Formats: sequence, C-alpha cells, structure tokens
Amino acid sequence: MAVTLGIYYVTPWFRWDRGPSLPDQAVLLDLANRRFYFFWIEIWPHEFYFVAGLLIMAGLGLFLFTSALGRVWCGYACPQTVWTDLYILVERWIEGDRNARLRLHRQKKLDFRKARLRLTKWVVWFFIGLATGGAWVFYFADAPTLARDLVTGNAHPVAYTTMLILTATTFFFGGFAREQICIYACPWPRIQAAMMDEDTLVVGYREWRGEPRGKGKRTEDSELGDCIDCMACVNVCPVGIDIRDGQQLECITCALCIDACDDMMAKIGKPRGLIDYMALSDETREREGHPPKNVWKHVLRPRTILYTTLWSLVGFALLFALFIRSDIDLTVAPVRNPTFVTLSDGTIRNTYDVRLRNKHGEDQPFKLTIAGDPSMQIEIEGVEGDTVNVTADTAQLTRVYITALKDTGPAAADSTSVRIWVEDLESGERAYKDTTFNGRGN
Repeated sequence: MAVTLGIYYVTPWFRWDRGPSLPDQAVLLDLANRRFYFFWIEIWPHEFYFVAGLLIMAGLGLFLFTSALGRVWCGYACPQTVWTDLYILVERWIEGDRNARLRLHRQKKLDFRKARLRLTKWVVWFFIGLATGGAWVFYFADAPTLARDLVTGNAHPVAYTTMLILTATTFFFGGFAREQICIYACPWPRIQAAMMDEDTLVVGYREWRGEPRGKGKRTEDSELGDCIDCMACVNVCPVGIDIRDGQQLECITCALCIDACDDMMAKIGKPRGLIDYMALSDETREREGHPPKNVWKHVLRPRTILYTTLWSLVGFALLFALFIRSDIDLTVAPVRNPTFVTLSDGTIRNTYDVRLRNKHGEDQPFKLTIAGDPSMQIEIEGVEGDTVNVTADTAQLTRVYITALKDTGPAAADSTSVRIWVEDLESGERAYKDTTFNGRGN
C-alpha cells in the first residue's frame, strides 16, 4: 500500500529538464498540446501506438500474473484494494480494532463519543479522497502551478469538477462499497477463470489436514483435524467469504486468511500452511503424504511461458520503435482545389501543405528539397531560399510550391511521383515523404 500510494501521490512532483521550451514535469499528460511526457520520452499524437502497446503489455501482464498466482493484482495493487486498505487503516486507528468497531457499530444510541469517532473518520476519509482527486489532476498540468491555482481559486472548472468526482467516488468506494465493487462491479472475476488452470497457485484450504474441524484438545487418539474453527480466516477476509468452502469467485487473493491462520497455528503448536498458496494439481500428492511440486514447476508452464513471450515481444517492439524514431518528421498534403495552376509563362505549379515536426527542445533550421525530375523546383511560401526555421517541439504548417516548366515531362504528364526531403541542418537527420505532382496531361 505504501509503495503504490507513494508512486501515485509523488510522481507528478518529479522534475525533468527538457530545455527552456518544454515542460519540466517528469510525467505529464499534456492534453491541451497533445503530448505525453514520461521522463526523457515524449509521445506525439501520431505516435499513439506506443500507448496502445503499453495497454497491450498491461493486459498480457495481467493474464500472466493471474495464470501464475490467481487474482494477485486484485489483492495487492488494484486501486480499489489499495484505497480500501488505507480507509480500513484509518478506521482502525480512530475506532479501534475489529471488536471495538463491531461494538461501536452495534451501539444503537448515537452518543457524543460515537458521533465524534464517526465524524473524525469521515473527515479523514474526505481528505484522503480530496488528495486522490488532487493527485490525479496534477498528471494533466504542471503540478506546482496547478496546486497554487487550486488554492487561490484560479484553476479551470474542469480541475475542480474532476477533483469533486474522484473525491466522492474514492470516499464511497473505499469507505462504504468496498468488497461490493470487487464482487459486483468489477468484470475481472468473471474473466479470470479463463486465465487459470489446475497449476495456478491460489489461496486454498488443506481440507484433508484441517477436517474434521472443531474446538477441543488435540491428542494422538483425537479425530479432530488442525482447524479449530476459530473463524479468524473469515473475520479478516475483506470480501466476507469462508476460504474453507473452496475457491470462490469473490476471493481477491489478498492472503490475509493465510496470515491469520498461521498465527493461530503457531498459538496451538501446529504446523503453518493449513491455509496457503497451493495448486489444485498438488491435492492428490498431499493427500497421499507426498510434498507438493516445486513452486517454479507451477509458475513455469506453457501458458505462462506463452504470456511472457508475447509480453516480451511487444515490449521489445516498442523499445525498437522508440530508439529508431527520428527527431524530425513531415507529412505532405497536396492542395486539390485546384489540382494544379498554369502560370502566365506556361509553368505548371502544384501546392502542398507540409507539416514539419521538430521534436528537439530547440528551434532548428530545416532544409526542403525534392527528388525526381531535375527540372522541377521547390519554393517555400514566405521564405527566401529552401530553408525554414521550425520552432522547438512543434508541428509547423508550411505552404510549399513545386513547379515544372511547360516543355518538361512532369508538366505534360498526368502525374509524376515526387519525393520531398527535409534535413535538419544542425543534426544532419533526414526524413522524406512521397507525393504526386499533377501535370496538364496530353
């Protein structure tokens, strides 16, 4: 909980120097300028396939961990679980342990003490929800600036609305709904069965060792199993199930029942592991008195190896695409109205809208040239020569004209293939796009 909450709350405040023209927030989803920043990585709108790839990796990772360890994501890292645990921690800190909270809950009379404890708990919950919504909006704008605007009342209404919605949902989901979200609202319990098989390590009860359960003294002649029916495993379960009834859809694999049962076994002098991570395929071996298979034989099997391979391939593909991408780029859109213009001397001219992308943190001079018929010439609107200065980290729209003399092939042909090159005169990087030059035809 501390690690996941720390990452969530602290990340927007990390700084990363990208130059004078770019934001210095390490992780920033700049929707206004259509940029995603992650430390040294900048994702442009036309590179959204990186985001899609990360989502695919997240899905494959979820499949991998579920096939190996069941709903371990739900038990340890899901936001619903993390904030619910935090709210329960606050509840325990203010109202006392489980027995004290039950006594307070069953107290019908609303006296000053009960009202004070409840109000204090709800106020702390509210501020946690407010911090949750506040941290979320900090990912979409410069955190120090937005924090100052929020306090002074100068922030955009969207920021306040987002914070209000997230505060309310965090307060309700973590404070009151809790396991109901996991059981009824979350779709993953219905899907997870397809990811699991008899070798998946899940939280289970060793019924062959614990039954028949019951209270009483354990002797050599006693028929009682190790389970003393103390209900500790049920009392700590956040979704309110009895793991002794077998694997159930509601189980989020948080392993709290394992800790509770191990504590009780230590108190009565019995071996730990009555409730433990186990695989269904080991049941027969353990019933016959043999030890279970090594844990790595459960984890490393064809299903998990396949998920790991797919996950790695997507990751390597994204890294490869990231490292080979150029810091300059262009798109070319021919102006079709009209498709060409005949000048007074018979020269044929085509017009193009060329968008030049400068992904550097500084202004760069870009030189435009064409490859094709040597008689064709390129001109840039409003610029002397063939070089245009492109502002740092922008996609600059430039109007470009390509002309062909009346007595040349491109002017007489219906269409001619043309390649427009752009070169960064500072770094020497080059990029190109192919287009078509339209002539008057015969």
